[in-house]
Amino acid sequence: MLLKKHSIPFKETGYFSSFIADYLNKDPFLKPFYNRFPQLEEFETQLQEKAKDPINREVLVEVLQEQYSQIQNPTVSIEASLANIQKLGNSNTYTVTTGHQLSLFTGPLYFIYKIVSAINLAKTLKDKFGSYYFVPVFWMASEDHDFEEVNHINLFGGRVTWDSKQTGAVGRFSTEGLDKVIAELKSVLGKQYRTDELIDLLERAYTKHNNYADATRYIVHELFGAHGLVIIDADAAQLKQAFIPVVKDELFKQTSHAKVTETTKGFIERYKEQVSPREINLFYLTDEVRERIVFERDQYKVVGTSISFTKEELEKEIDSYPERFSPNVILRPLYQEMILPNIAYIGGGAEVAYWCQLKGVFDYYKVPFPFIMARDSVLWINKSQGQKLEKLGITDSIFLKEEELVKHYVANNSNEKLEFDEYHKMLENMFSDMEKIAERTDKSFIGAVKAQHTKQTKGLKNLEKRLLKAEKRRLGDEVERVRAIKHELFPNGSLQERHDNLIPFYLEYGEEFINSLLKNLNPLELKFTVLTEE
Repeated sequence: MLLKKHSIPFKETGYFSSFIADYLNKDPFLKPFYNRFPQLEEFETQLQEKAKDPINREVLVEVLQEQYSQIQNPTVSIEASLANIQKLGNSNTYTVTTGHQLSLFTGPLYFIYKIVSAINLAKTLKDKFGSYYFVPVFWMASEDHDFEEVNHINLFGGRVTWDSKQTGAVGRFSTEGLDKVIAELKSVLGKQYRTDELIDLLERAYTKHNNYADATRYIVHELFGAHGLVIIDADAAQLKQAFIPVVKDELFKQTSHAKVTETTKGFIERYKEQVSPREINLFYLTDEVRERIVFERDQYKVVGTSISFTKEELEKEIDSYPERFSPNVILRPLYQEMILPNIAYIGGGAEVAYWCQLKGVFDYYKVPFPFIMARDSVLWINKSQGQKLEKLGITDSIFLKEEELVKHYVANNSNEKLEFDEYHKMLENMFSDMEKIAERTDKSFIGAVKAQHTKQTKGLKNLEKRLLKAEKRRLGDEVERVRAIKHELFPNGSLQERHDNLIPFYLEYGEEFINSLLKNLNPLELKFTVLTEE
């Protein structure tokens, strides 16, 4: 498949926050909120720092090997992933990590782009630093309990949803009932090319594995296992052992609240707060429950349940069952960095922002703060869409908001001059001169001059709007085509990657879609990528 690649700064798309623009431009204001900026010349120093961090590699390898034994009848060999897992036992091997919630059928496209970014960064680092090994890791957010965020996909203008009454951590959910969702999907897809291949993949993932985490591991492995991706489920008692000191410190000293609050005070001088710490940033976790732990009247209570502990009872519970203590968004990154030999985390814009609020927590626990990298973002334009854009002449302006895009198109295709900037400037100059005359002659006229200035400016703007409206009517068919292609590429006014699912792209291109992403994306480029099929 031939693709034309075009990269533009995130800021110029108009779809990203000022924070991301400033972060990628290395704004000095943000320097206190991260360790090192993600550029190749900084990685050697980061590697040396992480080498001093005690990671229990033996336990990590053992847990991952056990988890991979749960993959049932993969069609993609697990050997590349197992080889990388084995390498993690060696001191010269480090991880590049991304993560996401366990989204149904992989959820929005950026789920895929995150993983591609991690794989490509690991390859780049290996090429640059040949004496080290770098393993791409996908961190399954299996302990998350916000089921409504992950139980659906947008598809062909509709939605496919998995309804379930289960509660608690989604990774522990039974896959019972997903066969009905797959049947619904099959009905929606009909007899398209590759439908049978896709349905077979989903059935092997979701009906041959007992829990949602194992099913998600399977489908992600089938998509990316050939590239050595390692998928980790950190909801494991052996891994939680390393986190026990932090759990106790959090429950009995409530450290993270103070540290994050302190860091956030500086952060919100310019940017929106992404995460707000609680006094205790831990959940109590069982197969049916993931609820907050609060301290009230000398008791540690699990919200919404009858479960409570004295301090002594809770300490015993932590030592006996560390897997029952689940970090929230404040402590999860710290947990990740304590069990992985990780040097870089790849996330979306909001993730990069909230990691910056956590710098004080990492400093307190003396855990190296990894490189925080913005994932690759992509607009994929198929051949038909590319031809439409070219015919309309709006290739370079497609990122404009819809009404701005329409105005831009009408202005460029009208026989009349629709921009009144020159007339506004003439009006401004004329009334400026009149105010000066009034100032020299009779100051009581200044108010009247200003009022007339406002009236004439308003009248000119109204004429401008009327002329634009008339030209929109004249170019009605073309304007509708502009709106239609904008809706195709930016569904619901959002970026394609935040709305669309992998399925239409898989049906159209099969494995070539992911292979093309792997070939064209580069997270160190730090730009938005437009890929147009030729």
